[in-house]
Amino acid sequence: MTDQKLKLKDLLKKKKTIVLPGVFNAISARMAESVGFEAVYLSGAGLSNGLLGKPDIGLLTLPEVAQQVRYISNCVKTPILVDADTGFGGLRNVTRAVLELEGAGASAMQIEDQNTFKRCGHLPGKTLVDAQEMAQKIQTAVQTRGDKDFLIIARTDARSVLGLEEAIRRAKIYLKAGADVIFPEALESRQEFKEFSSKVEAPLLANMTEFGKTPYISVQEFHKLEYDLVIFPMTAFRVMMRSLEASFVEIKKKGSQKGLLPKMQTRKELYDLINYQI
Repeated sequence: MTDQKLKLKDLLKKKKTIVLPGVFNAISARMAESVGFEAVYLSGAGLSNGLLGKPDIGLLTLPEVAQQVRYISNCVKTPILVDADTGFGGLRNVTRAVLELEGAGASAMQIEDQNTFKRCGHLPGKTLVDAQEMAQKIQTAVQTRGDKDFLIIARTDARSVLGLEEAIRRAKIYLKAGADVIFPEALESRQEFKEFSSKVEAPLLANMTEFGKTPYISVQEFHKLEYDLVIFPMTAFRVMMRSLEASFVEIKKKGSQKGLLPKMQTRKELYDLINYQI
């Protein structure tokens, strides 16, 4: 059993809300660890957008995701929660996903109840699999994991498609199937988060993404609402993309990077971060 898996399970016992910033490669995970985060979230959107230059619609393959997990787990000691989309297909695909991601060093994986050709959780047009089909995926994941401390997180997208009551109903089914944590995607108000937590007795995960259906709620507020984990899946990615754009525009317009120097991480700071002794 790895320290990463132990740590994540232990963190859930401490009665505090765990904050997981979204990362998309090894160096971003190292940076998150260096500023003190206790766990990280490998965002499917971040990987799709950054690795493929494509939208988050189920295009990533399991080998691509597993390879990124290996890079990250070799680089940091913090636990890694991996966005595994729909489990990459049917029950056999879920089995392989658990074996590959657990073997690559993940501490937990998230599976959602959208159809295989999924969409971003905060966009219209989502379709869901039957709750029992999702429950079978969860049961398969639980039965496949080699270590009971490898956490299976069940995400339901039902709120946006069939309403809050259906999301609550599905959450209870997924818990009975063996899910360790429930992730209600795209809730639309503080009241909905409160109602969900009052009716679903389980560790809960909240998604604090930007420009979506969910209002901006602080970690402190989520703690009061009894959510155990909060992910910020694309925050750093979006800030990075704006900075990339600004730096490219500066070089294109001025033919020099001198004006960007005050905004840069220095060579020494980078080498310190990656433990490169010169």
